[in-house]
Amino acid sequence: MINLPHVLVIDDEPQILRALKTILQAKHFKVSTASRGEEGLTLAATQLPDVVILDLSLPDIDGFKVCEQLREWTQVPIIVLSVRDSERDKVMALDKGADDYLTKPFGIEELLARIRVALKHSAMMSQGNKETVITAGPIVIDIPRHIVTRNGEEVKLTATEFKLMAYLASHADRVLTHQAILTHVWGDADADHTEYLRVFVGQLRKKLEVNPEEPHYILTEPGIGYRFLTGD
Repeated sequence: MINLPHVLVIDDEPQILRALKTILQAKHFKVSTASRGEEGLTLAATQLPDVVILDLSLPDIDGFKVCEQLREWTQVPIIVLSVRDSERDKVMALDKGADDYLTKPFGIEELLARIRVALKHSAMMSQGNKETVITAGPIVIDIPRHIVTRNGEEVKLTATEFKLMAYLASHADRVLTHQAILTHVWGDADADHTEYLRVFVGQLRKKLEVNPEEPHYILTEPGIGYRFLTGD
């Protein structure tokens, strides 16, 4: 029997639940649905899905609380799917533990791509290993050896540049908030100094991107943070 990847959808809109269930099942996913936050938490605990798709506006508890409660015991990938499109809501959801954020209306192909990325990271974590060598096109980040190459040539990075690059790469394809990056690279005292981040991201782009003005790998998520992209 084929073990299909299991997606739990938590959303209070019946038409969204029906549409996603139909589409995802057609793409060979097992799908469970919940229309309330508490119901979704119960299903997550009893069925152990591979991915959770979560709306923020639920009738009993909001999606931020669902994220928090899930993160108390599981690292299951959480993709927020919400009509709320403010930077504040996106940053809060990501800081509460969501892995990704899509706003409604959404493109089904983009959602499927985000689910594939989530499953890839989930598989890596279940193996108990984080990748220590990350490849993105011509760029290779060897974290244990503290070496970054592009087209086989070593790229000289400062200690801070490497720490930033390693953090982005070890969370590849995920949105990282400004605060999360600043706290990891510079410490709690500098968590609000986004100007540091802009400068160092700019330096990395100059060293790694073909066109730093139109980056292909180190992408800006406006008002939120950055994403290191490994795919095309």
